[in-house]
Parts: sequence; structure tokens; C-alpha cells
Amino acid sequence: MALLFRVMVSHSPVNAPARPSRTALMSAAARAAHLLVDRPPVILADTAAGTLLGEQAEELLSYHRSFGDHPVLAGARTAALTRARFVEDRLAELADRGTDQYVLLGAGLDTFAYRSELASRVRVFEVDRPDVQRWKRELLDAAGLLASGAVAFVPVDLEGGGGRGELLAGLVAAGFDPDRPALVAWLGVTVYLGLDAIRETLAAVGALAPGSELVAEHLLPPGRRDEAGQAYAEQVAQAAAQGGEPWRTFLGVEEMDALLLAAGLRPLAYLRQHDTVPAELWRRTDALRPFELSVLARAEVPPR
Repeated sequence: MALLFRVMVSHSPVNAPARPSRTALMSAAARAAHLLVDRPPVILADTAAGTLLGEQAEELLSYHRSFGDHPVLAGARTAALTRARFVEDRLAELADRGTDQYVLLGAGLDTFAYRSELASRVRVFEVDRPDVQRWKRELLDAAGLLASGAVAFVPVDLEGGGGRGELLAGLVAAGFDPDRPALVAWLGVTVYLGLDAIRETLAAVGALAPGSELVAEHLLPPGRRDEAGQAYAEQVAQAAAQGGEPWRTFLGVEEMDALLLAAGLRPLAYLRQHDTVPAELWRRTDALRPFELSVLARAEVPPR
């Protein structure tokens, strides 16, 4: 199975378009596969992810159909679904209170803006590398997917010298109002960045309007994971590295707490995978189970 997963990450069909982010493609496939191979209750109904995969959909989804109970593929679905469900539930709560700006850092192939009714109530800002955004827009055009509301693409490379100033300037240039609160989601990204890039990005979030919130995923270091989390990490990290996207940074809760505080953010909660979705969603008869590898750190910009 480890070999199979490496094939999924590294293999490109003949005449397939360039893939600037193989892990983004794998995450989209995991979300799409949930509705095909898992049993109710549904954690997240991503009805657009499969369409976005285009001509590669059948190949990528076939792995989940054939081997979906394997811990690596089930774990990929669990991770992708629970983090997206948590942040979208939180966005719904904040939107009811008037928050109407939603920033996705390292948006990849996220489909929120193209399938959620909530997208019509907020302005979405997708931040990612320019090459990833060009690729995504080509896939969106080919699939005929249209946004439910306003979407702005913000081309910033968080690792490649983007820094605090470039990120803030890019958001404002795209129509972001720095004087109004926002929800910022940073999911499935920090493990691929160095510490300096993480600090700079957190500093940019800390400079947003008071009342803004951040939900940032970080992966625990070895020794802080359970057996299932360690087994998943060993197989997936190796495949990601071979695909050109190595895992680089692991953070314990104490380390993440220090980074948030240094950036002027007030930590609110650290949620293990088990706690990111309602408890009834874990009453399952399929292969989806929470495991100890990732944590969602929730923080806010305090009053100044």
C-alpha cells in the first residue's frame, strides 16, 4: 500500500496538465471519494471536488474505491474532511455575527466557493502561489465550475519571500478590507513551510482587524502522535517527499502557542481530530477513524 500511495502522488497520466501541487490534488480526491466509498453520516459533502479533478478523476478515485479501507487512504479522507468541516462550521457561526471576509491561505484546490451556499454571504480570498492558481483556474474553466459568490485570487508565495507585507498588500489589492474582521483558514500547509515563513504569515494575520480569527492546522512531532498517526506519517511523508513536497515543520501545542503569542494572536483552543466535528459523526460503520497527528489551532486578534 505504501507503494500504491507513492504511485498516486507521483504518477501523471500521459498528456495530463502540469500539477504544481500533487498534495492539493490528493486532498481534493480524498474529499470527493468520501461521498463514493464511505457510509453515512457524511462529514462534508464536497460535491465539486470530483468535477474539479477532470479527466484524472476516474484514476484517482479508483484507488479509494478499490483500497478505501486501508488506513492511509481512510486517513487521508479523515484529515481532509474534518479540517474543512470544522472551519466551514466556524465560518457559518461568524457569518451570522457579521463576518463576511474569508481568507484561505494555501487554498490549493479547495472548493468552498464553488459548492457552498455560505459562499454567497462572504467574500472569499484564495491565497496561493501564482502557478498553483493558474492551474486551478484552468481546472475550474475546464469543469465549468462557477463561484457561488465573490472570489478573489491573491498570488502570494508564503515560503518564497512573501512575508507579512506582501501578504497584507496582496489581500488589500484584491479588495480585502483590513479594518473589518475576517476568518483566516490555514489548513494542510504549515508542515510544508519553514519556521520563518510560518512566523511571517502569523504576523500578517496578527495585524488584521481585532476580532479576526485564525484556524491553523499543524502536525505534531514524533512522540506526540498515536500509533495510527505515526504509521500514517511515515508512509505519507515519504510519498510527499518523493513527489517534491517534503514535510518540513512539526509543532507541538506549546510551540504553536508561543508562535501565536509572538505574532500578537490570542490562542483560543487546540483541537485534536476527534474534537473537530460533532461527536455523532464518529458513530461510523466505515473505515474513518480519528487519529493523533494533526491539531487545529484556533486564535483571534485581540482588541488593541
